Amino acid sequence: MKDVLIASYDMEVGGVERSLISLLHNFDYDQYKVDLMLYSHTGDFMDLLPSSPHLVNEMKPYKTFRMSILQTMKSGHFLIGLMRLLAKCQARRHQSEENGYKQMQYIWKLLIPYLPKFEKTYDVAISYLWPHYFVAEKVKAKTKVAWIHTDFSTVDTDEKLDIEMWNHFDHIVAVSEDCKKTFIKKYPSLISKVEVIENITSPDLVKELAEEQIENPMKMDERFKLVTVARLSYAKGIDQAILALKHLKERGYKDIAWYVVGYGGDEEELRKLIQEHELEDDFILLGKKINPYPFIKASDLYVQPSRYEGKAVTVTEAQILSKPVLITKYPTSRSQVNDKVDGIICEKSSEGIADGIEKLYLHPSTRNQLSSHCEKKDFSNPEELNKLYELV
Repeated sequence: MKDVLIASYDMEVGGVERSLISLLHNFDYDQYKVDLMLYSHTGDFMDLLPSSPHLVNEMKPYKTFRMSILQTMKSGHFLIGLMRLLAKCQARRHQSEENGYKQMQYIWKLLIPYLPKFEKTYDVAISYLWPHYFVAEKVKAKTKVAWIHTDFSTVDTDEKLDIEMWNHFDHIVAVSEDCKKTFIKKYPSLISKVEVIENITSPDLVKELAEEQIENPMKMDERFKLVTVARLSYAKGIDQAILALKHLKERGYKDIAWYVVGYGGDEEELRKLIQEHELEDDFILLGKKINPYPFIKASDLYVQPSRYEGKAVTVTEAQILSKPVLITKYPTSRSQVNDKVDGIICEKSSEGIADGIEKLYLHPSTRNQLSSHCEKKDFSNPEELNKLYELV
């Protein structure tokens, strides 16, 4: 039996965490003894973890990665807090839409000399969420595997630091073919290491959870209901969604409501934008929900207005629930849906999103065709795990 370590940050509500849960529920525990290292034992998804993997005790210095700088210093890790402040200043010198990526790299790079090593040696060590420095530099393993969940052509990273980190790994796993292509375009020297293993889906579980009876304002809303499940961040394009709904209202579509399930750092800014365009009754932020599926089930159309994605778990889950899906034309979109067959791809702008919604609103036959195709399709893919077993 091989010893396997799987490392990630925490179990807060998110697509990566949801895909990790599916992977863990489908893992072959007869052949592999699995340790799960979460830097912080926090998040609403902790209760969804299966019992088979052994949850490793927290290591306090790593827990600080999910704490604010002030909380870090108050917890007694003054040096770590100081290094994070330095990394923040360093990242601000590189202006971009999302400085957070470089900031995370600089934090890890500065802290590596002061973080404890993991004592146990593994046959396989898997780092599930970037940046992968913990497994790269603090874990001993015969084979190291790192996961890619995003489109690297759209994120601003320190490429020199990134290459140094990736070179510690034997295999790099992308969640879609397009995700692989954009990664290789950015890092061509790593082409021989990159494989594709799609997110493991659990259709029966998704359908079962969609039937759960919970408080859901969408059930009483007789308007044409859009839904998005996403983090409230720049990448997910919720600001574009608000503007798209404004365009639709200006075109005379008064009976459309848009519900968003999720939370994130942009919430205050988004609420101001909703208020600015007088959409308080029409664009509704529902907040964090452990089970988003009853909200997807209650919708007429699932919309993913993202600026970029690796492969959005929630889009596939909406298709599992036989919902018509509209997604923006982000670089990896064609790995996500088969355009005009099991979903529609629209232009990546507020006007493009509004146009896509308008067409589907006016043509229920198109929505029905998309739903019918999804209903007939088998979304289960346990064979994807065989690819991982072959790697290790």
